[in-house]
Amino acid sequence: MITIEKLNFAYSKKNPLFQDLELKLAPGKIYGLLGKNGTGKSSLLKLLTGSVFPKSGSIKIEDFNAPSRRPAYLEDVFFLSENYELPAISIDAFAKANGPLYSKFDALKFKSFVQLFEVDYNSNLEKLSYGQRKKVLISFAIATNARYLFLDEPTNGLDIPSKSQFRKALLSGFKDDQTVIISTHQIRDLNQLIESVIIIEKGQIIFNKDVFELEEKLFFTRSLQETEEGSMYSEMMPGGYVHVFPNTTGDISEVELEVLFNAVIKNPSLFNQQF
Repeated sequence: MITIEKLNFAYSKKNPLFQDLELKLAPGKIYGLLGKNGTGKSSLLKLLTGSVFPKSGSIKIEDFNAPSRRPAYLEDVFFLSENYELPAISIDAFAKANGPLYSKFDALKFKSFVQLFEVDYNSNLEKLSYGQRKKVLISFAIATNARYLFLDEPTNGLDIPSKSQFRKALLSGFKDDQTVIISTHQIRDLNQLIESVIIIEKGQIIFNKDVFELEEKLFFTRSLQETEEGSMYSEMMPGGYVHVFPNTTGDISEVELEVLFNAVIKNPSLFNQQF
C-alpha cells in the first residue's frame, strides 16, 4: 500500500507544487497518472522513490518511509525517468553491473524482453538509437521484478510495433503484489493497459477511480451530433463526437481515457459526483 498524507513540496518558495496532497494506492494494479504539463507527475514519482524530498507530510510505502531511502526499499523499487543517460558499455555489461542492485532481477527475462523488442543483445548502448535504448531500459525495469515500478512517459520514442511490445512485456511480467504507476501524455497508447486512473491538477489529486468503476458509472458512445440530451461531456473526434453519459442501463462501454481526462479537467466535481 502506498499512502501519501498532507504532502507539501516545492522547487521554490514562491511556487508550491503540492499542498496537502493525499493519495492511497493498493497493490496489484497498473495505474495511469495523468495531468497537464507542469502539474507534477514526474515530481510525484521522484518523491515516491526518494529522489527528491518533501517539505512536510509523509510518504509511506508498506512499512517504509520513502524519503529515508532504505536499501531494503530501494532494491524493490525502479524508476524509469523520461530523461536518462546510459554508459558506453554493452547491454550485457549493463545488466551485470546493475542487476545485483535488485534482489529479484531476472537476467534471462531481461534478455528475452530485449529480444522481444528486436534489439541485438550484443549491442553497445552508445551505438543504439534513442528508441532502442528506451527499449533496453524498459526491459531492465520489468526484469527487476521490483514490487514498485514507476514509469515516466515510457512510450515516448517508441514506434507503433514497439508500443504493442511494451504492453505485452509489461503484462507478461506483472505480478499480483506489484504496483505500477505510469505517468503519460500518450494516453491512447495505454488505453487497454491502465486499470486505474489518477488525474492530477493544480497540486491536487482531483480524480482517482478504477476502470471497472468507470465502466459501471459512465457510458461512452459516438454520435454525429455535437450535443445529445443527457450528455455530461462531448468532444470532437475522427468520425464524429464522443459523448460521456451517466450509465443508467448497466451496459458496458470502452472507457476512452483521453476523453475522460479532458472531461474531468473541465468539470471535476460533475464527474466525481457520479461515484
